[in-house]
Amino acid sequence: MALLEVSDIVKSYRIPGQQPIRVLDGVSFNVEAGEHVAIVGRSGAGKTTLLNILGGLDRPSSGDVSLDGESLFRGFGAARRRNRLRATKIGFIFQSYHLMPELDIVENVLLPSMTGYARLVHARERAKELLEKVGLADRLDHLPTELSGGEQQRVALARALMCRPEIIFADEPTGNLDRLTGSEIMKLLFEVNGDPLAVVMVTHSAEAAAMCDRTLTLDGGHLV
Repeated sequence: MALLEVSDIVKSYRIPGQQPIRVLDGVSFNVEAGEHVAIVGRSGAGKTTLLNILGGLDRPSSGDVSLDGESLFRGFGAARRRNRLRATKIGFIFQSYHLMPELDIVENVLLPSMTGYARLVHARERAKELLEKVGLADRLDHLPTELSGGEQQRVALARALMCRPEIIFADEPTGNLDRLTGSEIMKLLFEVNGDPLAVVMVTHSAEAAAMCDRTLTLDGGHLV
């Protein structure tokens, strides 16, 4: 059984007085444990919409996603199940970092461990260890605004790894970075955890996509 099973995902948006706009139209694929998959396509192709559905941040109009054999959208208690899976098995990395500006970077990395599903013993020690692994050992008391873009993305990566996820969903993780810094972030994404970790990444970067095991192209709502 694949780690992530994506089954016939359809996503439509309804605008009053207009025909529904179908952004995703029957998207299906699987991701194996430890596999690195890039999703590419033109702007507006629905890549971020698909990624948000895969991670349970958005709901499809129809179809389903299963993680480790558990459905994200079907059956009784699906909302609670999504919350648990997001807290314990899923990590997210966003293009714009989404760090809390009033918290120092250790506190930002700690945030995923503060849910009712994922309270970790020795969480602060793990947060510091992850920040050391991504090269920020000398910045632990800094606020996000005191860091460069590349350093903020390193914090976001450490935060995504905080609860030892099985899969990370990354939306343009190198999109706001220069070429060299982006390459460093990609290497960290694949290597810093030490354990086999699946990654599904939306990217416009041919270099980032080439570092993955497989590339899927989204066009007109379909994988081609």
